Amino acid sequence: MLKTSHHLERLEVSFEVFGGVAVVQTLHHPLRIGRVLTGNEVALAMTRAPKRRTVANAIVEAVRDFRNLKTPDVEPVPDDVRIDGKTCLVTGANCGLGRAAAIELARRGGNMILACRPGHDETCDEIREASGSETVEMLEVDLADVRSVHRCCDEMQRRGIRISIALMNAGLMTPTARETPQGYDTMFAVHFLSKRVMIDRWLQDGVIRPAEPGGEPPRIVFVSSESHRSADAIEFDHLGEYAEYGIKESMRHYGLSKLLLSTYATELSRRLNPSGTTDVAVHALCPGGVSTRIARDAPALLKPIVNPVLRLFFRSPEKAIAPITYLCCAPEAGTSTGMYLHLMNRKPVSDSAANPDNGAKLWEDSEAMVARSRDAT
Repeated sequence: MLKTSHHLERLEVSFEVFGGVAVVQTLHHPLRIGRVLTGNEVALAMTRAPKRRTVANAIVEAVRDFRNLKTPDVEPVPDDVRIDGKTCLVTGANCGLGRAAAIELARRGGNMILACRPGHDETCDEIREASGSETVEMLEVDLADVRSVHRCCDEMQRRGIRISIALMNAGLMTPTARETPQGYDTMFAVHFLSKRVMIDRWLQDGVIRPAEPGGEPPRIVFVSSESHRSADAIEFDHLGEYAEYGIKESMRHYGLSKLLLSTYATELSRRLNPSGTTDVAVHALCPGGVSTRIARDAPALLKPIVNPVLRLFFRSPEKAIAPITYLCCAPEAGTSTGMYLHLMNRKPVSDSAANPDNGAKLWEDSEAMVARSRDAT
């Protein structure tokens, strides 16, 4: 409900990237676009934030995070902590959080593999220049297409690549339902299914190998989201079924896809470390609000509003990668498993994601999808 080209009736109208209408009631007086809000206005927005899962909610939660920062449970990784010679793969490394993380891991000595969608050939040179490292290469993969995932895995197997650190970062939020070539919702495929297919292949092909006695465990780190906590319960009877939805429902489906990811990450940690020792360190995190291109599919008319708002309220990727750096590089994160960080604080995942019954059922019920993905190649 834009009153004029210069005023917003409610704070979150500018935030509701995919809502299409003013649906969030937080402030009752017009705000001039681009004006920095006072502390009282932000507090009012937070206390009146609605329960409905929207992009607006996510931004209000991010503002709350930064107004109520706790003393970190974990300390930033010192600059002198190195990962020299370790092969690191980062999905979605062409922009945003993934790009910043790839630069940091390369700067610390990692041999980088950038797993990106086609069309980003320049990214390697840019990350080499930014990090000062020459050991940076590109592997093309489109996580919205499991055939592309298998082709990428085939190439890695053929070359005998062995990964020490896998950062499963790639993510997106589509404004409406978008079907993949295999008939899945794109967010379901990118956030959960393709990651499961990829990691299954790596374990089978020896690309990731559990630690030998006395050896250093490889690490798998997932970028999840606090939105998994407010997601609807997983409907296992309809798992993976494609259904149309509109712009008002996109955040709900995003949260559900992150719940699937968090549940999978928790179950993967259990299955890879059954004896209580850490054979493969599996962790997950939410970096908090980050100004990235995750809203790249927002309607064109809203992008001039959305992008400044993201820059105003969210941190830059370079400032947001601290929990990623910790889980990928800190020595203590390599000797434990199952950690979840929100910003730099340890938290349990939601009860639903932690539930072993949910984890086992998700694993078993998605096995058929994994098997079908092989047939699609």
